[in-house]
Amino acid sequence: MVQYHVAVYMEGWLGSMLLGSSKVNPERFSDFLNDHARQGWRVITMEKDIRRMALFWTREAYVIVMERDV
Repeated sequence: MVQYHVAVYMEGWLGSMLLGSSKVNPERFSDFLNDHARQGWRVITMEKDIRRMALFWTREAYVIVMERDV
């Protein structure tokens, strides 16, 4: 049997407020993925998304679909 998990990864709102937009930090994103991999999750697919925040600011986000055997 396979279990699925959908996670949304995005940076904090502070970068968006100060800089006008916020991009994903590759090191933190790698840590996020590695934490899930240690729990047995495998990434199936991921989609990049630009999310609006309070009308003027944007944040980069990733929607990640993962699976693991149970």
